[in-house]
Amino acid sequence: MLKKPTGILFDLDGTFADTAPDLAYALNQTLIDYQQETLPFDQIRPVVSHGGKALIKLGFDLPEDSEAFEERRQHLLQVYLNNLNRETTLFEGIEEVLEHIERQNIAWGIVTNKPDWLTDPLMQEMHFSHRTKAIVSGNTCARAKPHPDSILHACSLLNIDPKTTWYVGDAGRDMQAGRSAGNQTIGATYGYIYDDDPIEHWDADALIAQPVDLIELINNVDA
Repeated sequence: MLKKPTGILFDLDGTFADTAPDLAYALNQTLIDYQQETLPFDQIRPVVSHGGKALIKLGFDLPEDSEAFEERRQHLLQVYLNNLNRETTLFEGIEEVLEHIERQNIAWGIVTNKPDWLTDPLMQEMHFSHRTKAIVSGNTCARAKPHPDSILHACSLLNIDPKTTWYVGDAGRDMQAGRSAGNQTIGATYGYIYDDDPIEHWDADALIAQPVDLIELINNVDA
């Protein structure tokens, strides 16, 4: 049973912000630059939460340990860096959720596997850099999700108890990281759902079909 949160932490891609259009653009531009056919957005969207390697695997038939694979991954990341906020938006309802939890003095932050050199400029461009003390990236700690280190670090930055913190994410590794950190876990089913990572295997404490569902969850849990 969910308990009233003292803090709520969000995954970034696919949970807090809809970054898929810009990541899809980066992959397709990389495919064009390497004389390959582009892919439809609907094929790319489920993969974007899994990072640059997953995108290159989707677009190119190359062994992951090859120089060509890494060259294309670096190319994709550079294209993405140059187009971080081209079409990225908050998911509908996120701003309403933030206003609600801030009125209730519930701390919030971001915990993502995105590296800080992509996370920080994106959060700055979206005007969130000074709104939370916890923006934790994939390289902030020694181990990224599904390890709990980055979530525990965010809890420390916000001075909140992991046991009274909710972690919201759109992947099984998010739920695993949250559980390992002692959080209660909320699965965002509106996110980038990967066929190999079905929702029924997440073992989340609760599921939400849209961000504003969080408000109802908060309002209906025990103190």
